[in-house]
Amino acid sequence: MKIDYRKIGLSKLDTYIIKKFLGTFFFSIILILSIAVIFDLTEKLDNFFDNNAPLEAIIFDYYLNFIPFYMNMFTPLFTFISVIFFTSKLASNTEIIAMLASGISFRRIMKPYFISATIISIMSFILGGYIIPPSNEKLLEFEDAYIKKFKTNYARNIQMEIEPGVILYIERFEIEQNKGYRFSLEKFEDKILTSRLTAESITWDSLYHWKITDYLLRNFDGMRESIVKGTSLDTTIMVQPREFFITAKESAQLNNTQLKEHLDRLKNRGIGSTQAFEDEYYKRFSMPLAAFIMTLMGVSLASRKVRGGIGLHLGIGLALSSIYILFSTLSTSFSVSGAMSPFLAVWLPNFLFLGIGAYLYHTAPK
Repeated sequence: MKIDYRKIGLSKLDTYIIKKFLGTFFFSIILILSIAVIFDLTEKLDNFFDNNAPLEAIIFDYYLNFIPFYMNMFTPLFTFISVIFFTSKLASNTEIIAMLASGISFRRIMKPYFISATIISIMSFILGGYIIPPSNEKLLEFEDAYIKKFKTNYARNIQMEIEPGVILYIERFEIEQNKGYRFSLEKFEDKILTSRLTAESITWDSLYHWKITDYLLRNFDGMRESIVKGTSLDTTIMVQPREFFITAKESAQLNNTQLKEHLDRLKNRGIGSTQAFEDEYYKRFSMPLAAFIMTLMGVSLASRKVRGGIGLHLGIGLALSSIYILFSTLSTSFSVSGAMSPFLAVWLPNFLFLGIGAYLYHTAPK
C-alpha cells in the first residue's frame, strides 16, 4: 500500500530528506553498535566460557539489554553526524542552492529535519525512561551471575534521615530475609533528642509495616527519662528495604515514574544529598531534546558549500560533539560536588549549544 504523504502535509522533498536522514542515522547506529558488541564479546568471551554462561542468556539477557543503553548514549552524536553527512552531500551537489533558488526558504527546508529529530527524540525518551532501566537490571543480574560472580544481598551501616528529625540506623540488613540487625531509631525536636528506639532485629512485613524484636524504647523529657521494654512490636516506619540498596549508580535501574517517586521521598524526608538522583532524572529529558539542537547545528553548518566538503564538515561536527560531551561531563561533576544546581548542570550544555545553533542558523545561506 502506497502512502500519500501529501495528505499529512509532506512534500516529496520532505519525504526524501526524512528517509535519507533517518536512514543514515539508523545505519550509523547499527554499525557502531555492531562494532561495540564485537569488541565487548572479544573482551568477555573468556568470562562466558569460564563461568559456563548459556548461549541463550548471553544473547537475550546480556546483549539484548546491552544494545538499548549504548544506542541511547550514541544518539546525540550520531544525530549530528548523520545530519552533517547527508546535508554536506546535498550542499556539495548544489542541491541546497537549487532549493533556495526555487523559492524554498531555509526555514522551510528545516521542517523535514525537525520531523526526523522528533522521531529520534521520542525514541530516546522512551529508551532512557522506560526501556533501559529494566534492561540495566537484567544486565546487572547477568553480570553478577556470569562475569563478576558476586552479588551483594546485604547492606551494612545504613544510616538515613527517613523524615525530618528522624534518623534510622541498621548495622546489617539482609535482603533475602528482609531482616535487619542492631537497629536504632532516634527522634529529634529542635535538634534535641526526644526518643531512641533500639532493637536486636527488625523485619519488614509490607509497604511501611515493620516488626521489631527485643526492643528498648527510651523517651526523654528534659532531665526525665522513661523506659519501655518488649519482645515484639509492630510499627510503621516510612522506609522500604529496596531504598537501602538504591545508590546513585543504581538509580539507572528506575524508570521515570519510580525515579521521580524516589526523589520526592528523599525531599520529603529533608535529605539534601539528592544531586546524583536529580542529575539522572533531568538527563532523561535533556538528552532527547539534544536531538533538536544537534539537528539545528548540523543543518546550519553543513548547508554551506565549502572547500573540503563532507570531510571538513564531519571534522567540525566531531569537534563540536566532543566539546558537548566533555562539557556535559564537567557540568555534571559540578552538580555532584554541590557547586551547581542539578537542573542547571544538566541543561547548561543544551542551552549553550542551542545558542551556537541559533548563531549558525542566522549565518546559514538563505
